[in-house]
Amino acid sequence: MPEISLLGPEDVRVGFRHRTEALALAQHFQDLVVAAKEVAASVLHGVHGRRRAGQGETFWQFRAFDRGEAATRIDWRRSAKDARLYVREREWEAAHTVLVWIDRSASMGFSSALALQSKADRALVLGLAVADLLVRGGERVGLAGLVAPLAVRNVVERFAEALLHDEQRSGYVPAELPKGLSLPRNGRAVLIGDFLCDPQEVARLIAASGTRGARGHLVMIADPVEDAFPFSGHVELVDVDSRARLRIGEATAFRDTYLRRLELHRDAIRAAARARGWSFTLHRTDRPATEALLALRMLLEADLDTKAGGGVA
Repeated sequence: MPEISLLGPEDVRVGFRHRTEALALAQHFQDLVVAAKEVAASVLHGVHGRRRAGQGETFWQFRAFDRGEAATRIDWRRSAKDARLYVREREWEAAHTVLVWIDRSASMGFSSALALQSKADRALVLGLAVADLLVRGGERVGLAGLVAPLAVRNVVERFAEALLHDEQRSGYVPAELPKGLSLPRNGRAVLIGDFLCDPQEVARLIAASGTRGARGHLVMIADPVEDAFPFSGHVELVDVDSRARLRIGEATAFRDTYLRRLELHRDAIRAAARARGWSFTLHRTDRPATEALLALRMLLEADLDTKAGGGVA
């Protein structure tokens, strides 16, 4: 006889809670997908990407057959599906590979009353939006550690699905930095996070991935409260990524010391990036996401155009 498993009331409650949390997480990611597409669309005007038909080997898209073209270009298998004739176009071989990494560690969940959204949500929106822009511009984009580089029109949905699946897996613990970046020759990386970690770890990561002409861009996400330190009286600061705690007897007197240390930390991250030819951008969550995306788009265009040895088509 098959075994019979009986669930008690507590098991039912736990199962219901897990399902409810899963549904809420899925809805949250769907909202982020919509936000990312809106942000990308708002800065898309004027983007003239390198993606075009050419002599590459990778399939790009089907398009309608134009009168006057050689009949040998027709893809008869695709054309047989409806009454129109189609041509199989291939991707221009100058497409580049860009890996995107999005910090989802505990510290990224912080959001003050001054912020428009949490650091994690802003990083996710920016990461998905830049992937959308890059694919529209003709590049291959991968999600570091989760999705291999690809060039598909639904890249935002593909990335969001991978991130959602990752967060729902058993034992999920997000890291402050990627474990490693396997960049191809002359590849590019876009790392988005708060980088509230040891600057030497960032320097080692960049140094390890900066071989064979590979470079990247760091986007540091900060909550406005982190820059203002608007506390007074007795305060206890808790590191959500570790067990570290700092008790301050008078927060107002500590403010200047905190701000100096914060600037030194950011200077160290900035120096680690620039030492390897990477860019560094600071973005606060009380500012529109479009500002950061526009700045990142300009950096990427200049970087990839230099690498390609020509202007944006």
